[in-house]
Amino acid sequence: IFFSLQQDVIAGFLYAILILVVFHPVVDLIDNFNLTCKYAPLIIIRKIEEQLAGLRIAKRSPPSEEPAYLLDIDISKPAQSESSRFVAVSCSNNSIRVYNRETLNFLQEYRSHPGVLSGVRFAHACDSVVFSACSDGTVKCWDIRLATQKAVQVFSGYPSNVFISFDINCSDLIICAGTEKVEKDTFLVFWDARGITNCASTTKEPLGVYSESHNDDITKICFHPMEPNLVVSGSTDGLVNVFDINKDNEDDALISTCNSDSSVSFIGWSGQGYQQVYCMTHDEGFCWWDIAQLETEEPITLLHVLDVRDAVCVGNDSLHYLVGGLYHEKADKLFLIGGTATGNIHLLSCGTDGLSLVGTLSGGHSATVRSFCWDLTDESLLTGGEDAQLLLWKPGAVERSLAKKASMKIASSVQKRVRVHNSSLKSRKK
Repeated sequence: IFFSLQQDVIAGFLYAILILVVFHPVVDLIDNFNLTCKYAPLIIIRKIEEQLAGLRIAKRSPPSEEPAYLLDIDISKPAQSESSRFVAVSCSNNSIRVYNRETLNFLQEYRSHPGVLSGVRFAHACDSVVFSACSDGTVKCWDIRLATQKAVQVFSGYPSNVFISFDINCSDLIICAGTEKVEKDTFLVFWDARGITNCASTTKEPLGVYSESHNDDITKICFHPMEPNLVVSGSTDGLVNVFDINKDNEDDALISTCNSDSSVSFIGWSGQGYQQVYCMTHDEGFCWWDIAQLETEEPITLLHVLDVRDAVCVGNDSLHYLVGGLYHEKADKLFLIGGTATGNIHLLSCGTDGLSLVGTLSGGHSATVRSFCWDLTDESLLTGGEDAQLLLWKPGAVERSLAKKASMKIASSVQKRVRVHNSSLKSRKK
């Protein structure tokens, strides 16, 4: 037995040497290819594009008793290696609905009378804390762990403030909200967000405001994904401003001002180190800037498309609107999401030479898609629309739900009570 054991040990040792001799050089070649070969990024991009084009419906949320447009979506940030547990959706009936991330089963609903809710965001460090801006001049915070409908904390603005956009920075320390223009005033309002889980039902006053950089409604706010002091804002005045809030005053904080020449509907960060900023406009335009070039002689504009509907070929289909964008870190690639009035979703690849169609997701929504959220942990996509459906798309998924027909029937009743996508966009173009 001892002799047989020795033979096994020697054989295992020789086998390990064989693996190192034969396969280690191959692994080195693969690593060297990924690091040095100019074609390696193209292969990665192609793989990601194939994954996007291969998205299929995995789940549908059960039909709601009170149908509403799904206007914004966010997923809870996973703790360490765990996956996201919750999905929060901002609805046109002035409510926030919370769903289970994997099953899309309804869990909780928060209402905020008399104000209209705008946007929804989870805290980065606590996946049970969710925020939304409100037209009554507050940003409200709820804790999903609690049974109460009451906000655990309220961040109050000034008496004339009507908030229509907001975001919380990556360190969960600062909240910023943007206002509608009232008379001649429009503001970016800031709060200290620390202690949100320890001060139940308290109200916080603002730290201060920026009031000189925009002259019309501030429609979008987006903090930098990694630098908690950087924030970008977009407005119906066409300006996209980047601020460093660590500076002492607004003039010093304003790093750059980019002009989209139209009312801004969506903004985001992209590129390695997230040193690029992009925006979409209410008349379906697209602008993309490289903020890293501010101190150089190089132009900062990477791409400017006046009307994406005329610039992209989508085969036998059409492109009616843009929803937003997503930056894929692994592929170092910016993708845009658009769609049709009948619910088809178009995924577009963005490059300095223009936009191109990656794929079309069909058979899901039956009306205009209003919102989405990309989950890098499993390469999945959540979408919400005017048909009141919340859909989860995954690469190669096979749908097993039977809820599609029931959810489609409610689209007409929703449209009677909420203005349609196109008319709401035109009302912003002034």
